[in-house]
Amino acid sequence: MIGERLVQRVSATRGFAKVAPHVVPALDRAVHRLSRGRVLLSAQMLPGVILTSTGARSGQPRRTPLACMPQGDGWFLVGSNFGRDDHPAWTYNLLRHPDAEISWKGRDVPVTARLLEGEERAAAWRELLTFWPPYAAYQERVARELRVFRLTRRQA
Repeated sequence: MIGERLVQRVSATRGFAKVAPHVVPALDRAVHRLSRGRVLLSAQMLPGVILTSTGARSGQPRRTPLACMPQGDGWFLVGSNFGRDDHPAWTYNLLRHPDAEISWKGRDVPVTARLLEGEERAAAWRELLTFWPPYAAYQERVARELRVFRLTRRQA
């Protein structure tokens, strides 16, 4: 699909990495709120969730729109931060407080996050690169290893 390839090419650029973090999350949150959780703008190209995590330092709820890869009975999240140098704040939140909630297709789902490491991360990373090839460009631009989390449903 030509549109998808174009979006992938654009999203892998440094210019996108500079602009997108300031624009995409704000638009996603606004559209999600106005649609009462039924629409996530960025999910028109990639599946997405609104992650509600507990702030690592503040202890306050933090809402973050994120691309995700549904996988079996859970989801993968990648701490790509659009290929910027630092880990995104939401990854620190999940490391400190792995119990969180996602809004998935208009439904609130309680989840537990687990940071993937070693061979488990490598296998997930291969799947993620097939799913969204720009992750490779993000990883090439930074010295840090992009964090990959597996979210699984938990009982509320």
